[in-house]
Amino acid sequence: MTGAWIIVAAYILDRCIGDPRWIPHPVIGMGKAISALERVIRSRVTSNQGLKKAGIWFPILIAGGSFAVTWGLIYLLAHIHPMVAVVAEVILIATTIASKGLKDAGMDVYRHLIQGDLPAARRALGMIVGRDTAHLDEPEIVRGTVETVAENIVDAIVSPLFYALIGGAPLAMAYRAVNTLDSMVGYKNDKYLHLGWASARLDDWANWIPARITAVLLISGAWVMKLDARRAAQMVSRDARLHPSPNSGFPESAVAGALGIRLGGHNVYHGVSSFRAYMGEPTRLMGAEDIVQTTRLMFWSAGSFVILCVLVSLVIWLAGGTLLW
Repeated sequence: MTGAWIIVAAYILDRCIGDPRWIPHPVIGMGKAISALERVIRSRVTSNQGLKKAGIWFPILIAGGSFAVTWGLIYLLAHIHPMVAVVAEVILIATTIASKGLKDAGMDVYRHLIQGDLPAARRALGMIVGRDTAHLDEPEIVRGTVETVAENIVDAIVSPLFYALIGGAPLAMAYRAVNTLDSMVGYKNDKYLHLGWASARLDDWANWIPARITAVLLISGAWVMKLDARRAAQMVSRDARLHPSPNSGFPESAVAGALGIRLGGHNVYHGVSSFRAYMGEPTRLMGAEDIVQTTRLMFWSAGSFVILCVLVSLVIWLAGGTLLW
């Protein structure tokens, strides 16, 4: 059961303090390692076929290296004192999740909207999305914020906790490395189509189960919060697979159904318009309060999954078994 309580402590730690800027974050180190590896590969490989083969080294070296370094650190600290290793596990797992950061980002946009400061709301949204935000009206600002918070319930909370449950801080850190790889090289554009394919594919696989767990948690959260749980389930069944990502459509369609709004539509990236499939049926216009409701659904999903981790660990423990760690 120690692993379960480590997860509980890690989530509480993140919920309370998030990622203070004065503390070096592992993702920064991962980003530097990814950039360095990309420079090395591109200096030696030029053909598309060669880049595709070389792209396999990103998950092997970055994700595998993150796992190995974290495992080695915990192993050494355990020889100093077991409690030192436990504290390190709590801190390291906390760095792989971002419940407070996600809430703060969404509520920053919300505060500007209720103050009527659209330019500031657009700038705040621009800090967390890749789309152009300079000319968005209030409903589109709300849509961008809700989509981002909903999608990142998987990437920033459920997935890292899922892998922490299975393999502790080393596997959670490996997942964070996979997610960082996807955000840096996993694009289907001319620059990364060949080099980043393995990273993008691995990220899709890593989030497959957590995304579907998240959809169930969001539907249950909608029921508890007296939102439209039935519509949330219907929209997941109908719309989730329309999303270009095999995973992001599950939390987005669940949130859209629960709130009675429609997500998706036209976005502009660097001046180029792109259409994303609609999620949900609109029963009203979107408003700033939808950001608050999405944040509440996020915390319900996160808290429920932490409790689920404890229950799973308890069942395994009572059965005389053990998790990987």
